[in-house]
Amino acid sequence: MGNTDSAMVQKRMARFRPEERTMIDGVFDRLQGGSGTSGSTGAEKSVKLEALQFLQELICAVVQILTSRGRLRGWEPGQMGDTALGVRLLAEQLCSELRASEQGTCDVSCVEDWIFRVPQVSQYLEILVAEGLNVSLNSWTAPTLLPPCKDTHWKDLKCLLDLPTLMFLAPQLPDSYSAPWRLVFSTHLHGESFTKMASGLMHHGPTVLLIKDTKGHVFGGFASQAWEMKPQFQGDSRCFLFSVFPALRVYTATGYNEHFMYLNQHQQTMPNGLGMGGQHDYFGLWLDCDFGRGHSRARPRCTTYGSPQLSADENFTLDSVEVWAVGNPPQPAEGEEEEGKKSVLNVDPEVQAMMELTGKTLHSEGFSELEEDFD
Repeated sequence: MGNTDSAMVQKRMARFRPEERTMIDGVFDRLQGGSGTSGSTGAEKSVKLEALQFLQELICAVVQILTSRGRLRGWEPGQMGDTALGVRLLAEQLCSELRASEQGTCDVSCVEDWIFRVPQVSQYLEILVAEGLNVSLNSWTAPTLLPPCKDTHWKDLKCLLDLPTLMFLAPQLPDSYSAPWRLVFSTHLHGESFTKMASGLMHHGPTVLLIKDTKGHVFGGFASQAWEMKPQFQGDSRCFLFSVFPALRVYTATGYNEHFMYLNQHQQTMPNGLGMGGQHDYFGLWLDCDFGRGHSRARPRCTTYGSPQLSADENFTLDSVEVWAVGNPPQPAEGEEEEGKKSVLNVDPEVQAMMELTGKTLHSEGFSELEEDFD
């Protein structure tokens, strides 16, 4: 393997036993792809093509290990998106981190840097060696690649997420594994209702919003706190936008402004709908309150998140929407009725939302989960 005197590489390789190092050396040799040190464009392309093929095989192996060892943590691949497509998209995302040297070459030293700089690549390699090949690694414990999933009715659901996409998105979240993911709204299960979607967003702490437009683009945003229905921007710099298809990418706050989250309804003078990033009428992501239309007016880039246009067309038509609660459920407020006593406000989320819009305070035993709709 080239650059074997590199202290960084030697330190990383020390984690592997002598009998494993031949395999790891082979990884470097394969990814070098016969490019040598010529630095030609063709050689660089050859390295990246080899890396892409290798990553697809590696991610497939990791998904198989999670499945065969019962480590899916409540997720149901049969009710989720296309795993093969997710593998390709995740491989392309990770491969995009493979950078040429300052001289414009893409030789084995660049591959070394990439494998040990991008945490998922080295992590997946370790999983393959330790669990796929049953080789013991020094001071190694199996990482948690998937967050737990609870309270999700899979029977009638076709989830917009797939396992590789989830493996990529979950680590982007603050405290990503501290709480189970819970589906609190889906157009497939709850219908096309902006009010019901808003109820899921407002009552469950941090959330992930997933959107698919009628041309197949899938994208969304992470809200670091529960949404509030009000005509002002909210949220903080932990929020981000992301795309799933046609490319898997995350777009974090730029610091240009604080237009992280916006949720409003039934106002005559302010926009009514949900927005993330940008400004009024030019959001990075926008869903109109009529729940059929939206826009992603982010050319050349969204000022808040630095994201490009996420949807296929600037103005798009919704195909489906999901909201996943990803944080710890809010603690009951003081003065709530004792557990077990429910009023109509606990049963009908549309009544909840309308009461909040009129400024009424809800003194009842917490907000009902939308899964009641399944009963």
